[in-house]
This record gives sequence, C-alpha cells and structure tokens, in this order.
Amino acid sequence: MKEVSYKKLKGSQNLRQRLLLSTLSSTPILIEDIRADATWPGLLSHEVSFLRLLETVSDDCHLEINETGTKLKYKPGIVMGGRYLEHDCGLSRSIGYFLEPLIVLCLFGKKPLSIKLKGITNDSKDPSVDTFRSTTLPLLKRFGVPSDGLELKIESRGVAPKGGGEVTLSVPIIHNSLKAVTWTDEGMVKRIRGISFSTRVSVQFENTMIHAARGIFNRLLPDVHIFTDHKAGAQAGNSPGYGISLVAETTSGCFISVDTTISYPRGNDDMDIDEKKELMPPGEVGEEIASLLLGEIEQGGVIDSTHQGLLFLLCALCPQDVSKVRVGKLVPYGIQTLRNIKDFLGVNFVIKPEPATGTVMLKCTGSGLTNLSRKLS
Repeated sequence: MKEVSYKKLKGSQNLRQRLLLSTLSSTPILIEDIRADATWPGLLSHEVSFLRLLETVSDDCHLEINETGTKLKYKPGIVMGGRYLEHDCGLSRSIGYFLEPLIVLCLFGKKPLSIKLKGITNDSKDPSVDTFRSTTLPLLKRFGVPSDGLELKIESRGVAPKGGGEVTLSVPIIHNSLKAVTWTDEGMVKRIRGISFSTRVSVQFENTMIHAARGIFNRLLPDVHIFTDHKAGAQAGNSPGYGISLVAETTSGCFISVDTTISYPRGNDDMDIDEKKELMPPGEVGEEIASLLLGEIEQGGVIDSTHQGLLFLLCALCPQDVSKVRVGKLVPYGIQTLRNIKDFLGVNFVIKPEPATGTVMLKCTGSGLTNLSRKLS
C-alpha cells in the first residue's frame, strides 16, 4: 500500500477554498493549528458541515479530525454529483457560503448534481441566494458552462438566527473543460434589476426599501425594476427579517451585484432571538444598498468585488490557453484566492494595475483541468 503524501498547511483561513482546490487537484492535505489559540479551538460548525457536504457529493473521500478539531486530514475522492441529494447547512453561516465551492466542484463531477440545501438563505455575511441566481450563474455561463440544467430554485426563505430556508441547486457537468475568456470591457450600465424580500414582517417594509433605492437610481437611469417577494407561512422560515438584492446589467453583458439582509442577532441562548436590538429602518436599508451598488460600479471591472475569487478560480481551471480579465481594486479574498491557486494548481497570474481607470488587468494560462470523473464512468 503506497503511503499517501499530504500537503501540509496551517491555520483556519480560507479553509473552504483549500478543500475545494485540494479536491479539484486531487491533492491530499493536512491542516494543523486550526484556531489552536482561540477560546473555542478547532473547526467551527459550518466548516464541519462543509466537510460533510464534500462527503455527500464525493465517493471515497477520507476525513480525519483530531479530538480538539485543530487538526484535519483530508484525502479527496471522486466527485460523483447525483440526484435528490440533501444537506442541512446549519445556522452558523448561510447557504451562500456553501454554494460557490459546491457549484465549481460539481461541474467536474461524474453525473449532474441536484441537491436540496436547508438553512439560512439571506444574511449580511455571505452572498444571498438571489445574488447567486442573478450574478453567479451568468458568470459561469461565460466560461462555457451549459445553461441547460444550471439553476437555483428558492423554495422557502430563512433568515438568521433560526433559518428555515430551502433551495434546490442543479449543476450540469462540463464534458471536457471550461472555456478560456478575454473579458475586459465592462460597458455602461443600461438597467438595474433587483428583488426585495420580507419574512414574518409587514409587506410594507419591501415597498419602503424599493422606494428609497429608486429615489437614488431614478436620477441616473430610467430602467429600474425591483421586484417584491413576500413570503408567508411555511415559506417564510423561522425568523423575522427583510432585505434587498440589486444587480446592474451593462451593455457588454456584465452583472454587478450587491445585497443586504436585516434580521435579529442570536440571544445568549442559541435559540433565542435578541429582539431588544433596534433593526435598521427599511428606508435606510434601501438608500444604503443603492449607494453600495453605485460604489461597486464606480470601482470598474467586469464583476463586483465579492465575485473576484470565483472569477480567478474559473480562469485558473481553464484549458492551457490565456484568459484575460479586468477587475476593480483587488480585495483580500481575491488576493488570497490568487495565492491558493498558485499553491495548488501552479497557475501564476500576471497582474497589471491601470492607474488611468483605477482597475487591474489580470492574465493567466489555465491549468488545463479536465473532467476526469466523467471519463471514468
């Protein structure tokens, strides 16, 4: 029996991305010192949940976690995909935390994926399921992912702290590899679309948010439509909350998005809702999110700052062909992604700032990753 050689890493940062790249590149990893000095050492509940999700969609992956959770051994298996799968994402991070790595991974699976994910659909930490639907899915199509069988259905919404949301994600497999892109023209904003939602609060909250956001946009652009999605009963999850997701569409087919969610924090007991806290009024939420979107547009680039990591990852997974993209100012998550890509896939990006526009041009030759799982079938 040949001994497995593990790539040694330290710390808890970028754990989800390291596990994703480890799986895609078939590199076993050993991560030590996971929050070793923290009050609550070791893996957090959403990280354990992500590991369980990897086990759900793969075959023959091997996991070892020590008693304190500060050391993790992970040997990736074959990504299987499959239908009618289910996973409970828990309540410490939203479904958005799980969606990005899951969708990239399952493009390289043996069979198309259809999975029901339960938990929090909208929170203020991770991209919401609406942003995923309006912006992340079109981004994948740029790289040659077939639009047939690529969708996210929101069955019910759930906000923190008690969740209760449910979505169904379908991901097709790519039959060989992704397609390299040259994507440097962001174009001009031609329309703004959005969706506001509320759960277990008055439907009036949605109208107030929309009215406030439109008050800013209509001075700049006539084509603004923000839809409402008021959920009631079982579809409204277990906690009160409201939020809005906006996307600016440009003349060159780019989607720039932002979102926000307002809900009560957890009380001292995990199942308590701390209702003593004043929530931001919906009018202010609408104004703030409109300003955030204008800020993202001003930065320039073909995607918004939350999608930088995913964009770089897709470029690195392309065939051995040159991809060239333009983004706004590099954010910490984007920079860390570039390091992880170099570490696992050996792909180096040429980074060239463009002072005139304040944007950054990035170029790389893809790693040539092909869908081997499919060939084994």
